[in-house]
Order: sequence, then C-alpha cells, then structure tokens
Amino acid sequence: MKNASPTGMNSLLFFLTFVCLTTIIMKISYAWLKEYIGLDLDPKKTADILTDIGLEVEGMEEFESVRGGLEGVVIGEVISAERHPNADKLILTTVDTGQKENLQIVCGAPNVRKGQKVPVALVGTILYIDEEPVTIKRTRIRGVFSEGMICAEDELGLGTGHEGIMVLDENATVGAPASDYFNVVKEVIFEIGLTPNRIDGASHYGVARDLAAYLKLRGDAILSLPRVEPFKPDNREHPIEVIIENKEACPRYTGVTVSGIEIKESPLWLQNRLRSIGLSPINNIVDITNFVLHETGQPLHAFDADKIRGRKIVVRTLEEGSLFVTLDEVQRELSGEDLMICDAEDGMCIAGVFGGINSGVTHDTANVFLESAYFNPAYIRNTSKRFGLNTDASFRFERGTDPEMTLYALKRAALLIKELAGGKISSDIVDVYPKKLVPVQVRVFYSSFDRLIGKKIDPKTIKSILNYLDIKILVESDKGLSLEVPLYRVDVNREADIIEEVLRIYGYNEVEISDEVKSTLSYFDKPDKEKIFNMISDFLSSNGFFEIMVNSLTPNVYYKSNTDYPEEKTVKLLHPLSNELNAMRQSMLYGGLEVISYNINRKNPDLKLYEFGNCYSFDKNRKVAKPLDRYKEQEHLALFITGRKNERSWNSTDEHTNFFSLKSFTENILERLGFDQDKIELEDSLQEQFSEGIKYIQNNKTLVELGQVNRKLLTKFEIGQEVFYADFYWTEVLSSLKNHVIQINELPKFPEVKRDLSILIDKKIRYKQIKDIALKTEKKMLKRLSLFDVYAEEKIGKDKKSYAISFILQDEKKTLTDKQIDQVMNRLAKAFEDELGAKIR
Repeated sequence: MKNASPTGMNSLLFFLTFVCLTTIIMKISYAWLKEYIGLDLDPKKTADILTDIGLEVEGMEEFESVRGGLEGVVIGEVISAERHPNADKLILTTVDTGQKENLQIVCGAPNVRKGQKVPVALVGTILYIDEEPVTIKRTRIRGVFSEGMICAEDELGLGTGHEGIMVLDENATVGAPASDYFNVVKEVIFEIGLTPNRIDGASHYGVARDLAAYLKLRGDAILSLPRVEPFKPDNREHPIEVIIENKEACPRYTGVTVSGIEIKESPLWLQNRLRSIGLSPINNIVDITNFVLHETGQPLHAFDADKIRGRKIVVRTLEEGSLFVTLDEVQRELSGEDLMICDAEDGMCIAGVFGGINSGVTHDTANVFLESAYFNPAYIRNTSKRFGLNTDASFRFERGTDPEMTLYALKRAALLIKELAGGKISSDIVDVYPKKLVPVQVRVFYSSFDRLIGKKIDPKTIKSILNYLDIKILVESDKGLSLEVPLYRVDVNREADIIEEVLRIYGYNEVEISDEVKSTLSYFDKPDKEKIFNMISDFLSSNGFFEIMVNSLTPNVYYKSNTDYPEEKTVKLLHPLSNELNAMRQSMLYGGLEVISYNINRKNPDLKLYEFGNCYSFDKNRKVAKPLDRYKEQEHLALFITGRKNERSWNSTDEHTNFFSLKSFTENILERLGFDQDKIELEDSLQEQFSEGIKYIQNNKTLVELGQVNRKLLTKFEIGQEVFYADFYWTEVLSSLKNHVIQINELPKFPEVKRDLSILIDKKIRYKQIKDIALKTEKKMLKRLSLFDVYAEEKIGKDKKSYAISFILQDEKKTLTDKQIDQVMNRLAKAFEDELGAKIR
C-alpha cells in the first residue's frame, strides 16, 4: 500500500474490507479421535500426518478438565486439629501427605476434623482462584508457619462451594495425586484449518476416516463407529407422522420418539468431551445432540414431542412475510424460500439453521422427537445468510452433509438418550427418502495420474487408495477406471479431484523433485500494465495521495433509481453474504464516498485518495454468441480530493481543494502516460453524480470523467464538504497507449516568443473553442497556448467574461521578427472577432 509510512498512517484512517474464503478452525480431540481408530502414534506425529493429507493442523493445545490439572495437589490425612494459639477462628492442623514429615497447615475452615481425608495443595502449587493464579507459599500466619493449604472445591476449580474444605472418601490413598482421585482429564487438542471444500472433515469420525486411509496404505488400521445394532423400539406408543412437501429442499428426513426422559446434567465424561472442543454443556439431551454432531458430522435437532400439534411433522416453506420467533427470542420475517419444520398448525424450527422458542427442549420436557435430516445446501445457505445466523448445524448443512449418515446418527443419539436420560424408544424410525440421491460417477485414466502428478504410481496402489477412501471401482480397464464417489465427498466430481485424492494419501513428499529445469520465454504485451500501474501509483503517492482498497461487493440500493448506473445493469449475487454485499459495483464512486465519510467522522477531513480496481456491468439486451459476454469487467482508476490543499500550518494558506486542483492532477497523469493534450477533446460530463464536470475524449473513447460530486449524493453519505472525483477508464487508457509511438526530435535552435491577449467573449463560449480556432488559424508558428486568467464581473457585462491567454510562438528555422509576431497576433485576433464575436481588450 502506497504512502503507508509511520507518519503517513497518522494522516489517514483506512476503511478496508476484504471478502475471502478462509479456513475454519475445527477443534479435534486426540483422545476422542482414538475411539474410532487404533492409534499408537504420538500427537505430534499424528498432527504431521493430518497436515500431509490436507487437514492442516494449525495449532496444538492441551485441554485440562480442571485448570492447572491439580498439579501439586495431593491427598492428605488430618492427624491433628487444634485451635490456633493466636486466633480463635483458625485451626492449626498436622497433615500426613505421604512425605517423610507431616506438614503443619493453618486452616480457616469450620469443618476440618482429625482423621479426615482432604485435598492438600503443597508449597509451590499454583491454584486458579476466581481465574487468577495463586501460588501456595510457606507463610507465617499469626506467628505460626503454614506449609500448604487444605482446599475447598472452588479453590480447586471443582465447583463453587466455599462453606468449608472438601472432605474425601475415607478410602482415599494418602499421598496420591488429587488429579487421579478426581479423574482430571488431560488431552491434546488439534486445531485443524478446515478449508471450505472439506466439510467431510468437520467431525472426529471424518478426520479418523482420512487418517485411517493414510495408515492402511502403510500398514494396518481399524476404523469403526460405536455399534448401534442394539437399537430397537421399546414400544410404539408415540408415533409422529412425517410429510415432506418440499422434496427439493429436503431430500431425506428421519426421526424417532424417545419418551419418559429426565432432563438433567450430563455425566462428567460427556461434559469433558464437549468442553475439550470449546462447547459449554447445557443438559443431557442438548449435549447428546452436540456430541453426535461432532462425532459424525450429522446435525440433529430435538423437539419437545408434546408440543408437536397434530402429532405430525411437515417439512415445507411458509408464505412470504410470515413471522417466526427463534430460540434467541427474536421475531424474524420469513422469505417464501426459507425451509421450515412445522407441525400440523405452524412453524417450529428454521430447518437446518435455528430452533423455535416454543418447540425446544426445556427442564419440563418428558418426551422428545429426534430429527436427523439431509437438507439441500443452497436452501440452508440462503436462509443462513439472509438472517445472519451461523450455527454448527448450518455450517455443515450449507456445505453438504452425508445423507447416508442420517440414520446412524439418529440411532446413536437415541441410544445415548436412553442411557443417559432414561426413557424408552417409543416409535419406529420414520425415514422419508422419496428419491435416493445418486453418487457422482467419474472416469479417470492412468495416464492422467502420470501427467498431473509427475510420477508414475502403480495402478495397484491407486486402486488400494481409492478403496481406503470409500471410492468404489465400477469398471476397470488397462487405461483407467470408472468410479463412484461416496455422497459425503461433495467436492470430488472430476478426474483431477480423484487424482488429488490419491496423491494426498500417497503423499506429496513421495513425489521426487525432478532434475530437469523447464522454462519458457515470456512475452508481455505492450504497454506493460504493472510498470504503468507502479509509475502512476508512485506519482500519486509522491503528491500526497493515499491508496485505498474498497470491497468490490456493494449494496444494490446504490443503483436503485440511478440514471448514471441503472439497476438493470447491476451484476447481482445469487447467494450474497448480506444485503450490504449483494451486488458487484458499477462505479468506484460510492465505495470512495464511504471511505471519505468514515474518515470525516473521525476528524480526518483533508483527504487525497486513489484506488485501482474493477467495475462490473450486465447488459441483458446485448446480442452475443455466449451468455457470459453480456457481462463486462473493466479496470478503473479513481481519484478523490476533499478538504484543505495543505495541512494547517503557520506558513501556509487555508486554501481548499477545488475542481481545478483535481483537473491538474488528471492532466498530469495523462501527460505522464504520454497523451498529447492537443489531441484530446474536452466535453461536459452529463452524469448526474456531478454538479459540474467534464470528460476527456480521444478517438471517440472517453478516457476520464471528473467533476464536483453532487450535493444531494454527498448528503446520503453524511458528507458536508465538497468532494471532487475523477474516474479514469483505465481499460480504455491502456488500450489507447498501445498506439503511442515515441518520437525523438532535435531541440530547436531558435527561441520561443510569448505574447498575451485579453479578449471579451460571451459566457457560453468555452476555452476549447478558442484553442481550436487558434491552432487552425496559425498552424506553423503557434506551438501552444494557455489560459492564465478569467474575469467575469457584472461591470464588463452580465453575460460576458474576459479571458487572458498566453500564446507561445516559434519558428524552428529562424528567429522571429516583431513584424512576423504582430502579423500572427493580428490574424488570431481577427479570427476570434469573426468566429466568436470577441472584443480585443
């Protein structure tokens, strides 16, 4: 970014927005991972393998179910407990901690007694009390040394109670680590940078599946999910009917009822599983659905079955403008394209995105209906973006879940609920799957592996890897394979994708670096775009301009009722991130005004800005051979100036920028690029965005439009000062440069002569007319002319103005005489009088 020096940064507040596809951090527990695949690798080696196969481990952290892991805390036995000699409320104890000598500890708890087993923090132990680290030291308390601390549960991080010390089971072993007694969990957590295309890796089983493929190729690995064969209905007393009205949006929907449950706190093992990946436990039912989601990648939803009116689930869309209150107590207006899970009367849940406030599980819930479904990613993505709701469920649904996992996940969750919440499975599984989804089939050739990888891989190895990746071989020949890709691999649908899958399991590092060096001679079209870009950037930066970069996505509202840039020419996004970013910009003006408004609101009103960027348009009426040719992308250079010309100082004037300031910069850029100003025509700009403006034209092509931005437009951006804007049609500028020829002329030996002329003309006459007449009248000796003064007071006439113009004359073969000069000036004066009705002053 130009002009970004330490001092320069203080003079401009940057308004910068980027939209990009970034990785999502997915937390994967190493201990949890090992439940699905037999691993004897250390975490560091496992992380390296995951990175090699495309699941990049960006970080590793250690999770402890109790902060600090109770390091330095042991089980002790109180040998004696007597009143402190110098304090009525303190107890002087002697505690056996399994060391050679007993410890003397001063305790303030009222419940300490001789013979108790207690947790003792030894000297040097760090406890986290109210999240603050506290180091236990040998301390003198009321004249008596205390050599440790008998702890309450809140001091250990095991609860919130502080009524007294923790009294442990009498069978606890003296000297044993407290972490063993309390089953403190310590495990390694991988932070995987999940790219948007690898949604199949958004679960512990998904990661284990990829890891198993790598390990199977190099030895042996057993991959398995927990068994769900024990699943069977206990009774059929609570059936729920399921009807899918919108089969495109919901290809598959499964559900089952579990009755007689008890909502309570989850067991410690489940709470620790969720905490290890950054989730907060809520209750046993919600925790189970979250657990299964992060185990299998399949989102689930639990409804209070007693709140499902009509004992019926209907998957459909509601009328445009329908109101629905979500779980966060916000009333939302639905689109006619938002898929809803309804009962017989009304909506209960925004499918795949967010639950409703009246149908969710509460502490009074006794019966639940579990949902496990596959939703069309486009529907979920549109709804999620429309409402700005990003949940764990929508994250997976909008990228594509595995329709074959819905049934397993449902059974797994139902069995866990039965185990951890009691109750009975009180219905058959409802599985509505009207039209089975068909896996993608891909044809791949062995020669393509050699060509794209750069190494010949044994076909047996290729087939083994495909088998480990669940890619089914349908037809096999000497030249290649016909394959069927599993439904959970939504990103694999081309030959190149298959080759990439094989290569990442085979190992990128197994492909040797060739000794050959291949090169090509590069030819760059003239003009060199990068060179010109840097030249103009340096020119503007050296003149006090700051480069800005504004998002090319913009609100479509800017182009409503816009005559300069009609809305019908706007390129609109099918799936916008938000209503503020739902169209491609037609002009760089509006983004620049956002930047100016942003800076002015932060007391930075004096600005000179520039931006190189692209603008986009669409012409639906254009007759083209290819539909994409109706879209146009053009490069532009935008200049903005506003506020004072110079920074306030005792030795500078308080002069503000104006139209001619920007005009000067514009013409300097054109001159720097090699344009002949005499061959450029000036016309008034007709754009309504300008209160006054001009445009530079060469060979019937507009190069630049510049002017003062309309006051009405500035008001929309809450800008109260004048703004001047120049728009270089950079694509046209570069195209015109292709025809530029560099000419070298001998320097003239004879001097130039300057003569001034003051003429009185009508106000409607433009300087360009005067210039054209002068150059036409005297083609040989008139080299250039310039306007150096304009006077337009009423004393010279209401509709009159006076121009003072300098004329530069030169004869390249001899020195001009006064007589020749006078003859030229007389011819010019007469031409002005005859053609413009001018009066020579």
